Amino acid sequence: MKILVVEDNSELSNWLSRTLRKDGYTVDCIENGLDADYALKSNTYDLVVLDLLLPGLGGQDVLKRLRARGSAVPVLLLTANNTLQSRVNGLDQGADDYLAKPFDIEELEARIRVLLRRSSGNASASIGCGDLDYDCTSREFSLLGKSLSLTPRERAVLEVLIRKSGTTVSKQVLAQSLFSLDENLSTDAIEIYVHRVRKKLEQSNARILTLRGLGYMLRVDQDG
Repeated sequence: MKILVVEDNSELSNWLSRTLRKDGYTVDCIENGLDADYALKSNTYDLVVLDLLLPGLGGQDVLKRLRARGSAVPVLLLTANNTLQSRVNGLDQGADDYLAKPFDIEELEARIRVLLRRSSGNASASIGCGDLDYDCTSREFSLLGKSLSLTPRERAVLEVLIRKSGTTVSKQVLAQSLFSLDENLSTDAIEIYVHRVRKKLEQSNARILTLRGLGYMLRVDQDG
């Protein structure tokens, strides 16, 4: 899962990115509104953490432009202005949640998990695909009731697939979920990670199908 953090306070931005990467998310950090607007036009994110007071282009304008383009990506606003009117304005302009500074990192992590569950259409704390189960809170997988050992990149691939199980996910979407802006986005590497994950699912009825020219789909093997 890929998160864009837009925060002009370098210390706070670095702290947030370290924490979220430790949680297993792919994170891009941007410190001004114009660059954030461009990144949101040219990249796919699962969630945006957006400060309201930004140089170049304010957070509210970044949010307005995002929603005007028809994007439904969840947006969590950060602001030092914790007034009722400020919260109402942010939510009315298309934000999905609001967190006032200073905040506890545990609360931010919990709000992110809730927004990601909602955006994937799964309000519950777990997602299943046959013998495969995914705990949205711990972000851990289990297979046939036992913990499934995965590398961070393997888990990221399987996380995207299970959140979109039954639908086709392109290599490009998977690659954008795995690689940040300062990494080389490689669709070829996706084939390697999918192959490794597929091997780890061999004993289950959860299957990763390759749809040539389209991408991959995780679904239950009805014949397995």
